[in-house]
Amino acid sequence: MAPHDPAVAPQRLNRRQLVSRRFLRNRSAVVGLVGFVLVVLFALFGNVIGKWDYTQVDSHAFLQAPSAEHWFGTSQNGRDIYAMTVEGLRKSLVIGLAVAAIQTVVAALVGSAAAYFGKVVDRTILWVIDLMLVIPSFLLIAIITQRFSGSRGSTAMFIFLLSAFGWMLTARVIRSMTLSVISLDYVRAAKYMSVPSWTIIVRHIIPNVSSYLIIDATLGVVAAVMSETVLSYFGFGVQSPETSLGTLLAAGQTMATSFPWAFLAPATVLTLMLVFINFMGDGLRDALDPSSNSGGRA
Repeated sequence: MAPHDPAVAPQRLNRRQLVSRRFLRNRSAVVGLVGFVLVVLFALFGNVIGKWDYTQVDSHAFLQAPSAEHWFGTSQNGRDIYAMTVEGLRKSLVIGLAVAAIQTVVAALVGSAAAYFGKVVDRTILWVIDLMLVIPSFLLIAIITQRFSGSRGSTAMFIFLLSAFGWMLTARVIRSMTLSVISLDYVRAAKYMSVPSWTIIVRHIIPNVSSYLIIDATLGVVAAVMSETVLSYFGFGVQSPETSLGTLLAAGQTMATSFPWAFLAPATVLTLMLVFINFMGDGLRDALDPSSNSGGRA
């Protein structure tokens, strides 16, 4: 038998299989994926193995160091830091992922539509973007979230406000990238074939700028969590008795040297979450970029 059988054709992979293979060959991307899954599982099921609820107060353990009863120690008001960290991680994950997803979708659609339609549409969208960039978004978010603090829809309102004021710069970049994409042959061919404009934008233009969108989405998670942390530090955003990683960091920073467990637990969880998300984002970017050699040959 011949060492190479010409009758056996090499297997052809579709785009999804190619991206998956390149992603899985990137070690840091796999570490990020596994780590992020573990962080999500910890957020979802960490309270099942804990002994305390995040709202419970142990009147006999104020600022107690980590022990068998309180694994991460207790806070200044006697609440279990482990339970608060689990709840805070869950809240921060919801806020960060939701805000990043909404911002990315809005920026992709608005930016690509501005470049594709041009003329009046382009000028109008750029005018709206410039107007929103000069609005003091921090003050507006602080005032509105303070008004809705403690209500049932306060978290949803917080997500909406962070999303509403965070898509403009990304939309400008997507507009610039789209200007080079709409001149490609297959986009022109789709226009001549009378393919609906939004179909061209969604199926042909946005996938060509997806590498940037993925990077921006990962950075958006980081930015959303950091925005929530800053707002919580000033007494806005998520407020007691609710908790998030931002509120825990704000409460524990003043005791970081004297009672380090009050700060280290949420800070460690936050750092790991953001590192894993960045690893995943870098891996997806390299997997989607044919010119990148990080994932090896497909």
